[in-house]
Amino acid sequence: MNWRINMSNLIIVESPKKVETIKRYLKGDYEVIASMGHLRDLPKSKIGVDIEHDFKPEYCDIKGKEKTISEIKKKAKKADNVYLAADPDREGEAISWHLANILNLDLNDNNRITFNEITKSGIEAGIKSPRMIDLNKVNAQQARRILDRIVGYKLSPFLWKKVRRGLSAGRVQSAAVRMIVDRENEIKNFVSKEYWSIDAKLCTQGSKKAFDASLATVDGKKFEADNHVPVDEIVKRLESADFTVVNIKKSVRKKTPQAPFTTSTLQQDASKRLGFQTTRTMRTAQELYEGVDIKGLGLTGLITYMRTDSLRISDEAKAEAYKFIEDKFGTDYIPKQPKKFKTKGNAQDAHEAIRPTIPSLTPDKVKESGVTNDQYKLYKLIWERFIASQMENCLLNTVAVDIEADGCIFKASGHTVKFDGFTVIYDDVSKDDDKKILPELSKGDKLSVKSLCGNQHFTQPPARYTEGTLVKAFEENGIGRPSTYASTIKTIFDRNYVEREGKQIKPTILGEVITNLMLEHFNRIVDLKFTARMEDDLDSIEEGKQDWTKTLDSFYADFEKTLTTAEDVMDGKRVKIPDEKTDQVCEVCGKPMVIKIGKFGKFLACSGFPDCTNTKKIVIETDGICPYCGKKILQKKSKRGKKYFGCEDNPKCEFMTWDTPVADKCPDCGSTLFQKGGKKGKLICHKTDCGYEKDLSDE
Repeated sequence: MNWRINMSNLIIVESPKKVETIKRYLKGDYEVIASMGHLRDLPKSKIGVDIEHDFKPEYCDIKGKEKTISEIKKKAKKADNVYLAADPDREGEAISWHLANILNLDLNDNNRITFNEITKSGIEAGIKSPRMIDLNKVNAQQARRILDRIVGYKLSPFLWKKVRRGLSAGRVQSAAVRMIVDRENEIKNFVSKEYWSIDAKLCTQGSKKAFDASLATVDGKKFEADNHVPVDEIVKRLESADFTVVNIKKSVRKKTPQAPFTTSTLQQDASKRLGFQTTRTMRTAQELYEGVDIKGLGLTGLITYMRTDSLRISDEAKAEAYKFIEDKFGTDYIPKQPKKFKTKGNAQDAHEAIRPTIPSLTPDKVKESGVTNDQYKLYKLIWERFIASQMENCLLNTVAVDIEADGCIFKASGHTVKFDGFTVIYDDVSKDDDKKILPELSKGDKLSVKSLCGNQHFTQPPARYTEGTLVKAFEENGIGRPSTYASTIKTIFDRNYVEREGKQIKPTILGEVITNLMLEHFNRIVDLKFTARMEDDLDSIEEGKQDWTKTLDSFYADFEKTLTTAEDVMDGKRVKIPDEKTDQVCEVCGKPMVIKIGKFGKFLACSGFPDCTNTKKIVIETDGICPYCGKKILQKKSKRGKKYFGCEDNPKCEFMTWDTPVADKCPDCGSTLFQKGGKKGKLICHKTDCGYEKDLSDE
């Protein structure tokens, strides 16, 4: 390839935001334009796949993209060289392939370039290394698209006939809903068991500060109790016993930093630490990758490509990180041996881990540039995780103590920080609860008992998934790939197969009905191991080890038989979706109201339908009173599904807020108080001219 200044070069990327950033670094006769994502796809009105002839796809221009295609063709015709620079993944490869076909480019030419980061060095590296379009990647993406189209177009009509119109089924989404339904069944079927512990608060002689110890063994046997009787006996036995330190074990424990982020771990940590949903995380990460206006730098890509399962870090990035660490914290914080993180066996390793493109660009400097709050928070998370991953270990002085009392051994443990290491940035264990710090103890010390009591406990069912823990379960079970997690989760919410309860995800009645039907008739589609094997097959296609048409043929042969059998078995039958009962009564006929799901989500309907056709919106009342007019405050949802609160007399009364009403009343005016900014935020009064505030961060 010849990049001469006197030649016109056209570079086609996906995003207009990326166009602006790349233009900053290019010199010479370059023009950069955006395809605005995909330009061609399978038709919406039909399956668009010739199953009888090697699953040949029928691609067509996407409706509404005619003007973009026409503009790209005009510019490509005038250019001496056309280069395809869609994102460096399977989907980007497929977009580039479609562009090559639209523009009649030679697939044997080196006209494909990729950018791992949208920075000067990243763009220069991409331009210097053009290659042919990777047809193995294209075929892997084609196979995924066609596989999902076949499942969707063949299964959805079956669900329409047997359940109700408008439903859909998908290869990965059905497995995802099955996981959530399985977890809900575990919770429903969980039988809680009672167990007891005996806990003591002990003090050294002359000290008033107590530390905790728990009973471990009684007369040489592990202590276990499922009722209070043996507990009462032991507590009574120890009433007059001497508590003596019989053994002390001191050691230094090494705490190593976590690896830099992959797509999956970024989604998990953003959910846990920031409360971000996966779509919010990936949208913000895309913005950081494509470029943000930074003071003194201009438009700059702040992170490397965010769809990756690799833990690899370039030597240049490590060197920059070490320089920053040394300048900021000193040489003691640079590890004696460079940190090595093992990438999982099924990882593609096509890109580096997610990291800041300029390690010395701190989150504070980024914040000063006026980025959005989400961009700042996510950049800070990525930057801190990366810098910490290149730092020295944290060292903890640990102590484990055995305390004997009348044949009973109590155990206590604690630690102090010997060297904070990476935790100065990312995971400060020095802020652990004070109870973890034990007083100075010696063997033979007599301890006084401040309290000794039995405590009743019950085993707890497994927790429902949050978006973060669901992503982790996807990864562990091989369901989908990191780049598909966010879209899969969004789809199952959009289809009303699952819903949120706080941050937790639970199946709807519709989701449970569909999953049970799928388990009965299409077990392979919702079988987690089968779904994972299909992902492995797609990876093998990308690696050139497997033919994509043969993979589809193998899947379809069994799928077609299963579908035929299911239609025969279900002939003339329909599955009824049970109504979700409520305690509300129909004001028209007096019968109970039930919850139904329609095109626009849930609504209340009279159980007396069709005799009574009364319906109304679902209203969630809070304990709060409107500070403007004194009527009830209702919990509502915005068009984007975000929770907010407003007066029941809307639109007559205009009060609304994102802040959550609480039970506490304002001590100044007696109005409802609202919590702003989470647990560490503050309580505020919205009553006009009141202005009461209470900071919660110190509580």
